[in-house]
Amino acid sequence: MKTVGLDVGSKTIGVAASDPLGLTAQGLTTIHWDEQDIYSADDQLKQIIEEHAIGKAVIGLPKHMNGTVGERGEASEAYARHVENVHGIPAILWDERLSTAAAERVLLEADMSRKKRKKVIDKMAAVMILQSYLDQEKIKGV
Repeated sequence: MKTVGLDVGSKTIGVAASDPLGLTAQGLTTIHWDEQDIYSADDQLKQIIEEHAIGKAVIGLPKHMNGTVGERGEASEAYARHVENVHGIPAILWDERLSTAAAERVLLEADMSRKKRKKVIDKMAAVMILQSYLDQEKIKGV
């Protein structure tokens, strides 16, 4: 069973998927959506879930540095419930503090232009969220 990783923003959703063994995360795409219409990404996400035989979603939960959940975190919690209800797969909320900053650092180190970084930053953040979840699962399984 593969797992999808989602970095949910107000305008885009970065998407990554695991390999079948759940060892590595690969970036798939960035879905452009309207957060005010929670259903606006459903068709694209459904296609990804079917095409990649996804059985679980890991959704980034942005927290403040003190561990509290703010407005963006509440939006991620609502989207996780939506994914479970609409797509019928379990959704796990995963602390994503600093994932976008880490993704930005990786892309800067790769000497990627600002224009190219803007196109892939959400997908890269989804990879980092999913990979940290997969790494934690490996530790638990050992």
